[in-house]
Amino acid sequence: MNFFSRMSPWRAYKDLRLFLATRERYEFGFLALAMMITGFLIYAFVHDSYAEPEYKRNIVYVEQWPADRTDAQIRAQQAIDAPIKAKRIAEIEAAEKQRQAQFKKVDDQLTRWGL
Repeated sequence: MNFFSRMSPWRAYKDLRLFLATRERYEFGFLALAMMITGFLIYAFVHDSYAEPEYKRNIVYVEQWPADRTDAQIRAQQAIDAPIKAKRIAEIEAAEKQRQAQFKKVDDQLTRWGL
């Protein structure tokens, strides 16, 4: 505790004033320039770090079926579910093809640049 008892804001202020009084005028310019560059870099990192989270709900509903259902009931339900599943698979494949086209476009640009 003895260490903190010797600290005084008034003495720190006087010490800072004495230090700054011995500096040349051009050193204040470089100080301001260094502070602006550092502040800009911190601002750029903070501003660039923000990203909207891609939120997509993925809810899986589970249906319960009686244990004694017949094969005909199973086939009937599969016939109802087949077009829904085929549509979902087609949407996924279309999204994959679109993504592949985007990557191909970027790859072609990089190839043209020689990278």
